[in-house]
Parts: sequence; structure tokens; C-alpha cells
Amino acid sequence: MKKCMPYLMISLLVLTGCASHYYRKNNDTLSIFLKMPDAQQVYFLSSLDGYKPRKAIRVNNRTWQISAPAQSEFKYFYKVDGTVYLPPCRLKEQDDFGSQNCIYLPEM
Repeated sequence: MKKCMPYLMISLLVLTGCASHYYRKNNDTLSIFLKMPDAQQVYFLSSLDGYKPRKAIRVNNRTWQISAPAQSEFKYFYKVDGTVYLPPCRLKEQDDFGSQNCIYLPEM
């Protein structure tokens, strides 16, 4: 089993496209990060403002960032190079268009 572990990890990275998604809280601000090194444009769409696209900022050659209120519950997804992208997230819901949204809960 230990011999197979490196191959399993490499396969997992290939299948996920090396994308990673995480949050960082700082007082009342939530910084949301998306590791998507090959992306040219990333937009964040959330229920906070009626799913109006907000342009994410490239913080380095691999990672994009957007800020949101840390104390508000909201639903969201990304648009990466014109294509809807739902990152791996703990909580999801079906939307009205047959797709899914991630859910951010402040208490989690």
C-alpha cells in the first residue's frame, strides 16, 4: 500500500487540476483564495450582491483572491476564463439552473 501512495497522490492532483480553494478570516473580512495557475481571468459570483461578477485579484502566479464579509452567510461560485467553476467545498446546494453553489457559513 505504501508503494502505491505516491501514485495515488499524483493521480489525485491530476484529476483535480491542482486547484485548491481556502478561506482566511481576519476580523470582519474573509479572504477567499483559489489556486488556479493557468487561469487568465477569475470572477467571483455570490448571493451577497445578486451574483454580480466581481473580478478576483491575482496575488501570485498561482493564486487568486477575493474578499467578503466574514460574518455573512452566502452562496457562491467562480467563473474562470468564461467557464463556471465550482471549487471543492464542504457545503453545496442545487441552484435553480441545474448546477450547484458552494455555501459559506460563518460559524464553520
